[in-house]
Parts: sequence; C-alpha cells; structure tokens
Amino acid sequence: MTTKFPPISPKLPVFMHGADYNPDQWQHDPKVLEEDIRLMKLAGCNTMAIGIFAWTALEPEEGTFTFEWLDRVLDTFAENGIYAWLATPSGARPAWMSEKYPEVLRVEKNRVRNLHGMRHNHCYTSPVYREKVTIMNTKLAERYSQHPAVLGWHVSNEYGGECHCDYCQDAFREWLKRKYGTLENLNMAWWTSFWAHTYTSWSQVESPAPHGENMVHGHNLDWRRFVSDQTIDFYLHEIQPLRRINADLPCTANFMDWFYGIDYRDFAKVVDVISWDAYPTWHEADSEAKIAAWFAFNHDLFRTLKHKPFMLMESTPSLTNWQPVSKLKKPGMHKLSSLQAVAHGSDTVQYFQWRKSRGASEKFHGAVVDHAGHENTRVFRDVAELGKTLAGLTELLGTNVPAEAAILADWDNRWAVNDAQGPRNGGLHYEETVMQHYKALWELGVPTDIVGSDDDFSGYKLLLLPMAYLLREETGAKIDAFVRNGGTLVSTYWTGVVNETDLCYLGGYPGPLRETLGIWAEEIDGLHDGQLNRLVVENAERLGFGGEHPIHELCELIHTEGAETLAVYGDDFYAGRPVLTVNGRGAGKAYYLGGRVKDDAFYEAFYGRLVEEAGVRRALNAPLPAGVTAQLRSDEEHDYVFVLGFSGQAETVELDGAAYTDAETGEAVTGPLELPAYGVRILKRAAH
Repeated sequence: MTTKFPPISPKLPVFMHGADYNPDQWQHDPKVLEEDIRLMKLAGCNTMAIGIFAWTALEPEEGTFTFEWLDRVLDTFAENGIYAWLATPSGARPAWMSEKYPEVLRVEKNRVRNLHGMRHNHCYTSPVYREKVTIMNTKLAERYSQHPAVLGWHVSNEYGGECHCDYCQDAFREWLKRKYGTLENLNMAWWTSFWAHTYTSWSQVESPAPHGENMVHGHNLDWRRFVSDQTIDFYLHEIQPLRRINADLPCTANFMDWFYGIDYRDFAKVVDVISWDAYPTWHEADSEAKIAAWFAFNHDLFRTLKHKPFMLMESTPSLTNWQPVSKLKKPGMHKLSSLQAVAHGSDTVQYFQWRKSRGASEKFHGAVVDHAGHENTRVFRDVAELGKTLAGLTELLGTNVPAEAAILADWDNRWAVNDAQGPRNGGLHYEETVMQHYKALWELGVPTDIVGSDDDFSGYKLLLLPMAYLLREETGAKIDAFVRNGGTLVSTYWTGVVNETDLCYLGGYPGPLRETLGIWAEEIDGLHDGQLNRLVVENAERLGFGGEHPIHELCELIHTEGAETLAVYGDDFYAGRPVLTVNGRGAGKAYYLGGRVKDDAFYEAFYGRLVEEAGVRRALNAPLPAGVTAQLRSDEEHDYVFVLGFSGQAETVELDGAAYTDAETGEAVTGPLELPAYGVRILKRAAH
C-alpha cells in the first residue's frame, strides 16, 4: 500500500519550482512581465512568491489602494499556467506610516526608538500596526483569495527581532501574570532573592536591558519565550482575515536556519505548511561536508516540525551578496544542493530571486534572470535543468522520510545553555556539539528527526541528547520510558542541570535522568582553548573500537551508580575516572559521554557501532566515502535513495545488493556507482 501526504496545494500536484518575484519594482516597463512569463516557462518554473515587500506599491498613501498592477500579474499567471504564493507585505512598512504613527517603530533594548528603515523594524504589539495590517490583509483576501492563480498565503517575511516599547512591557507583564499567577510564584521561579532582586509590584518588572536587569537567568529565559510567543501572536493576528474570507488557502511563514529568536516548534503549530530559506556558504573549504551537514540538519528540523514534507521557500540560484565571501556555485552544485532539500523532505525548490533588482541592497544578490535579462547564462541553464529533473520526479511528491534516529533540540534549552555563565564563558558551543553528533549520523546515511520535549519518542530506536542542560521532569520520565521499552539513549555532559525556569536540580545531576543513565555528575571542568585531555577506551570489545581520542573544552567528573565504564580520562587529577559509560535499563541502554571529544572519527566509530547494535535504518547499507551521504524518502511501496556527493571530488560508491533503477532515467543501476564531483543520483528500489 502506497502511503503519501497530499500535495501542498491541490491546484499544483507536482514539485513547485520558482522564486520570489517583485513585479512591483518593474511597473514602469510593462514588457518586463511579458518577458518574465516567457522565461519562467523556459526554466520550468511554475510558482512565484509575489508582493512580499510591496506595501507602498499597494497603498502609496494611507487609505489609497492601487491593486491594478497585481491584478495584471495574477491574471497573466493564470493565463499561462503559473501560480503564486501571495504575500502579506508586513515585513516592511511604508514611510508614510512611520512618519504619521511613530509608535509602529521598534524600541531597542537600550529603550531608544528606531528611525524608519530596514525590514521588520516594527512593533508586533503596536495597536496601530496591527490595525493597518488587518486592513491590508482584509483587502488582499477579499480581492484575491478566490483567484485561480493563488495557491496560498506567504505571510510576512522571515519574522524576527524584538521590541521594548511600553506596549511590549505591558504585554510582557500580562504574559507573566498568566504564567505565574502571583508575584510570589514569579519570585520563586526566578530566584529573585539573589542580589535582593525580589519584585513587590508587577510594575517593577521590565524586559532585560544592558543598562538595567540582565543577570536573572529565569527572567532572561522568560523574555525570550515571551518574544517568541508575541511574534506568533502577531502572525495569528495577520491570518485572521485571510482565514475568515477563505479558510481553504494554506498559510505559511518562511523560517530561517535554526533561527535563535523564535521557537519554531511552537510556531509550527499554527502554520499549515513549513517553509524555510536556505543559504549555504558553498565552496568556502575543500570539502562541503560540514556545510552540507548543517543544512541537512535544518532540512530535517523543518521536516520534523510537522513530520511531513516542507517547502524550500528561498535559496540562491547562484550566489548571495551578504555573506562574507559570495562564491559562485561550481558546476553541479545547484542541482546537488537543491536535491539535498528534496532528499530530506522538501516538495518545492524556490529561489530568491527571480529577476535581479536594479538598485539598493540586493542588486547583486543571485537571481534566475541576471541584469543581462536573457536566458543565455550558466545560472539560467542550471535552473532550467533542475526544472526538468523536478518535473520527472512527481512520484516522489508527498513521500516521507522514515527516521528511526532522533536528536532532542529544544529552543529554551539552547537559550538557557548560552546564558548559563559557566563553566566556559568563552563558549560552551552548544550548537557545534549538536552538529558534531548529527554529522556522524549524516556521514552514515541515517535518516534523522530533530525532536522536541513534547514529541513522541516511542517510534525511534536511537535518541540523542547533546547538552540537554534544561530538562523538564516530565521529559526525563518520557526518556526513561523510551529506554526501558528498548530504546538506545546517548546523553552528554551538562545534561539535566536545570528545570524549566532555569533553577538547578538539587540532589545531583543529571537530574531526572540520574537513574536512567546510572551515573552521578559531581563537577565539570572547563578547559582553556588549546588544552586537551584524552578519552582512553577500556572496553574495546564492547565498543567495537579502541585507542585514544582527544577531549577539549569540557570534562565532567562522574561517578557510576550501576553504569558500566567503557572509557576513562587519560590526564589531569581525574585521570582514570569514567568518561564514557553505558547503563542497562529495562530492555534498553543509556550511554553517557562526560567530555567533549574533539575528533569526528570518534563519533563516526561510536555511532557506527550503536546504529548497527540498535538496528537503526540507514538509507544505504554500504560503506560511504567521506563527504558522501545517502538519504531516504519512501512511500512504503518504493524507497528513493539519494546519493549526494559533497566531498568535492569524484567518488565510487558501493551499493548494497538491492535491485535499483535510476529515478530520473528509469535505467537499471548495477555495480558500484560512479559519482562525479558535486554529483547526485536518485535510486529507486522496492521498499525495505
């Protein structure tokens, strides 16, 4: 039986391929639209996101609306079989609004109000801004929500940032009242008795400030939660008229790679489809593997938010203009990086931008159509080639990524880790730690989900907890049940240290997981940059590898309480003490790594053993060259194995004996796979 998710839009049951399009910038030359339609067809592009920063073009003066140009664009799309994600233009407000209503402008943490300019320089709490957004979105929905070319709503653009105005201060206090009920509860949760910071009136509570309160960690954490919630609340305000007028059109908001300021796991609950913007810095090193793994992690994160296909809303067809060095994509990289997104669950490939702007800050940002204005460019040919590939892969549309491994990565844990003040204020490197563990699975070609505390862990065989510093009691109980029911857990140093309000657990770390892991963490030693310790394997037979591996940055001093020691420290006063342990619990096993091992070889060997031991699914059951990965989509009748070459050179990839055909050509594939530099092959087989 074939199992697939339905298309993102029933109007377009194929891969969406297209770009952000800004016809509002070209109203002075009607011939541009005519030529763009010709080029869109030539490039195999069927979907455009339009109107993203078009507020002034739609409302040049307060209350004066000019929709005629947008009518012309959408009608022309419909006549030519092209579709649109129609944007709400709230990402940047017009100058007349900032001038007449200065309250719409943000106040920074130093309590100074910004001038007009930039993007997202507006207050999400401002009643005036909310009113103006409602008027605009209502008019857009009334005019276009039944238009045959409109697929759905692209709501605003890359939400982010925070405001500290009086409206936001009042909203923060109300948020805290709902959460804590009483000042007594708030004071206890934030431990405000420290430094005599106890609040005796709600009016005394303000947002953190560089020249005021910023050292109460529970306070900092709740402010970040509030900012995230207030952003989501503004999104909900934006979509009210869109939903009211036509509830059938899906709404999305384009996310950014593991964006720090918003808890996307919460945001995902209120969008209909996940979309995100990916801009890898390809070719900054000899091998693209580290960059590829980071973007693979993000693709997996955004797929896991709803456990279904997502949209690659923006990527560059060539280069950017805002990264430190703007490198061109080498031959093959455009197809490789685009199909990487598809391999991890994207049902679209879209770009910023369709046609290069003639002026201002993004005039040199990559585009499908360059300033030359024609199709006779390398980039256009790359895009057109990918358009043909995507058109031939419709059978993959809606297929899932069957992951049996998962990594726990909560936003509030990330915020809390980075605010912890010790043991290494020079960098705890939480994100790098997560990626070090993830990359080992990526190198093995293990489909992996990126989960949160509220997710169900029962369907996984392997669960990773890198630096789960903030760990709720109920999450600890779920993880313990996962292990007792046969799962394999890997946890690291600096786990189970604080609860949800950033108060330290009493009775010993790792808090709720102490019995699960069978260890007690007494102290943690921060190493200076350049200082090393060693992990010395004591039980090579049990691990499947031996030897020594360098440790840097963090060394936790642990005691075993039922766990078996697999490796010990090699140096310093804690030489010989456990650094890697395993604890049998119920039908499962729980591993604990007490120090940050520096070299990737350790993680690849360690997880290679665990993946085999736990029977975790790999996309391809064969050795993979360094920098080459395999990823998997499946509909339970057929598997689609993507073999992706990020090593920067030609590689030979052994296959695993299954009967494969090439998903692009339909030809049988036998023997070793010859993969060119920046090559990608999609192999089809009967589902395993």
